[in-house]
Amino acid sequence: MISLYILFVLVGMGALFGVLIALAHKKMAVETDPRIHEVDDILPKGQCGACGYAGCMAYAEAVVKNPDVAPNLCIPGKEAVALEVARITGKNPAPVELKLATVRCAGTYAKANRVFEYKGIRDCVAANMLQGGSKGCRYGCLGYGTCKEACQFGAMTMTPEGLPRVNPERCTGCGKCAQVCPRSVIQLYDLGIHVRVNCNSRDKGQVSRQNCQVSCIACGICSKQCPHGAIKIDNFLAVVDHAVCREKCSDPVCLAKCPTKAITLAVLGVAPGDEDQLDAASGIAARH
Repeated sequence: MISLYILFVLVGMGALFGVLIALAHKKMAVETDPRIHEVDDILPKGQCGACGYAGCMAYAEAVVKNPDVAPNLCIPGKEAVALEVARITGKNPAPVELKLATVRCAGTYAKANRVFEYKGIRDCVAANMLQGGSKGCRYGCLGYGTCKEACQFGAMTMTPEGLPRVNPERCTGCGKCAQVCPRSVIQLYDLGIHVRVNCNSRDKGQVSRQNCQVSCIACGICSKQCPHGAIKIDNFLAVVDHAVCREKCSDPVCLAKCPTKAITLAVLGVAPGDEDQLDAASGIAARH
């Protein structure tokens, strides 16, 4: 009889606590704006962070709640997603600046010197921690595919020669590959660039050429050939002002006399150094 009484007391207490918890939850619950889930549903779910927020849901909450957060920050979603986010949030649509990951190194296994044989983890960050990696050029691509593994959209592959190749159809310009590269070899560029410098070296010309056959040696010929002043030598590396180049140049004469062919046409879909092997008329990739 006593045990039955105790059972009733426990059941009653459980029910009472349940009711109290339910009331407290109802009273203290924070209403969620349904537009947050609407925005989150249309985002590509890459969780890449290109928008500047820690994942798609974080951006969805920010763009709905904060009037100062623009609707076009989802780079992988491009214009279609930006327009939808603008519609849901009632904000003015803005154009999305499309960019493409570009590998600034043409130093393949055959063209770039190796100072020792690396047998560690096949990861660029790990290799770079071991005396800067096995490559003689301390600025060049190490070729272990960390960028490929970081790409959540399958836009990068590794060539047999040890360089990343970017698929322009898949690349969203999120920049995740650039973030993980320990040598800052990868950079995001606008789709409309005319030429690119396939080198990242800041060594002096003689040292750079000793380490890699196709490095920029800072000779300045490209700069002198450019009639628009779009190229300058900065810290032993040719740097192109792509805005000037795109606006004023229709005939990139800067390419012709480069002794190492470090500066080339910006052909999409090929690894650096392979631009001349692609028939642009084939439609596989083309210069924009």
